[in-house]
Amino acid sequence: MALKLKRVLSRLRLPQAALASKVILANGRPMSQGTLSLILNHDEWPRLTDKEIMTSQIIGFLFAHGATDDDVVDVFKESGAPTDLAERGTLDEHDSTIEKEPSDMLLRKHTLNAEARRRFKIPRDPFTDEMTCDADVFLSEDIRYVRATIRQTAKHGGMLAVIGESGAGKSTLRHDLIEWINANHEPITVIEPYVLGLEDNDAKGKVIKSIDIAAAIITTIDPNAKPRRGGEARAKQMHELLKASAQTGRTHVLMIEEAHGLPIPTLKHLKRFFELQEGFKKLLAIVLIGQTELRWKLSESNPEVREVVQRCETIELPPLDNHVEAYLRHKFARVDVNFDALFEASAVEEIRNRLRRADKDDTRNGRLAKSKSLCYPLAVNNLVAGAMNEAVKIGASKITGELIAAAVRA
Repeated sequence: MALKLKRVLSRLRLPQAALASKVILANGRPMSQGTLSLILNHDEWPRLTDKEIMTSQIIGFLFAHGATDDDVVDVFKESGAPTDLAERGTLDEHDSTIEKEPSDMLLRKHTLNAEARRRFKIPRDPFTDEMTCDADVFLSEDIRYVRATIRQTAKHGGMLAVIGESGAGKSTLRHDLIEWINANHEPITVIEPYVLGLEDNDAKGKVIKSIDIAAAIITTIDPNAKPRRGGEARAKQMHELLKASAQTGRTHVLMIEEAHGLPIPTLKHLKRFFELQEGFKKLLAIVLIGQTELRWKLSESNPEVREVVQRCETIELPPLDNHVEAYLRHKFARVDVNFDALFEASAVEEIRNRLRRADKDDTRNGRLAKSKSLCYPLAVNNLVAGAMNEAVKIGASKITGELIAAAVRA
């Protein structure tokens, strides 16, 4: 069965030869059409070039030629749909007969029920609306580094992209930054363009444009100001307000959450915002927070955003993995519950095992299957809450590996 990539190329009416010429292999030469055909039709990749490098170049090519987020999701997985225009004459992107591959999803939401809270004497749900101050934020070495990088960017300038899977803790770090600014009376103005249903095209939702960002900067710095209508006049108004604010000793950070929904033209325009300055002093730091699609959009292989990529530092929120026990100890300590009295050692190991998915075993190319961790805070929360609810049903006094497994099946 062919990869979804073949169908996407057909929908965008992009010749396979055009893509092959843009994928540079380890020997410095473009990929041949024959090699690309093996990838598209049999998922067979060249051995001597790192697959991640090739996929990054392909994603960049797709975005540069009009691909959407939906196009690139699972683009390297098999698709059962017809892929050649010759097979169907036309390929309607809204055709309900097209089979979509499910993406890796976190566990469905489990809420700790009242019976479980009474049974285990938990005064407050440790997983729902539990963030009330910065002490509630779990800090592994990786998370601590990401948090420090966000703070330094907001305080001293720069452009930063924070990338993480759904439930990795991106929004928590955004709230943490604002809490830190307020608690320490940092002279930092946070500018957050508010868009409900942010998407990268008007067909799917609301598109945020550079003129919208300029308006958000103006109204945040001066709530009484009315953004001017013309693009040039608005840009000048924004620049003057930023300069005046900076002269009072304030710094400014533009923070965009769900930044993976930004259209490519808006990403390109961020360079202009970043270059606003007074003398040598930059007037605006930029922090983008988004899911893994943002990594694809900021690919070095995408010529449309190359100037932004060259100025943007990218960091990723990794899964908890070896920090699962420490994370759970922290969560339960915050609600005054003894972790050791509640969990058996087998439970933590089973959480790691259950939140790990194996990628496709490509034995045809002599490669072993790689596993992908989904061990993010939201997934751990859902799994543990589900296991505790299951424990009540059978009258168990501790959370075991078996109960964790049962929660996955529930």
